Amino acid sequence: MTIRRDTSAWRLQVWVSFGISVLLCASGLAWLPGQDLDRAFMVMGYVFCLSTAFALAKFIRDNQGRQVDTPMWRVVVWAGFVLAMGLTGWGLWRMEIQPVWKAYLGVCWLYLISNVFTLAKMLRDAHEADLMEARMQGRRDAMAGDTETL
Repeated sequence: MTIRRDTSAWRLQVWVSFGISVLLCASGLAWLPGQDLDRAFMVMGYVFCLSTAFALAKFIRDNQGRQVDTPMWRVVVWAGFVLAMGLTGWGLWRMEIQPVWKAYLGVCWLYLISNVFTLAKMLRDAHEADLMEARMQGRRDAMAGDTETL
């Protein structure tokens, strides 16, 4: 059986892209014109979106083959993600800043969320490959032990 792994170039690209998206969001929020309260709201919104996107990616992957989580957890995960995205979008829309700032923050925000899903998938794929490799090594060790006892 072949264990499929991502290339090191792909892993680097995913991490670099995620880092760039975090840097773009952070710089946009750091120099955001307007009220300090608006800036604080947007920082909290971006962090809320980031954490709920990771939770959603994990939930979807965990339940890919069969339902392992409770229906209530499904509601919590999806509602948290929709709420985070909705409130952050609302906060961005209602801010009294130039449209170019809104566009910049909006694109950076969506870039960040997109990168979260890619990063979560890459990390989960690597974890599953490690588990499969450990199982295969355990089987090889068990088979080697069986031949030694004969």
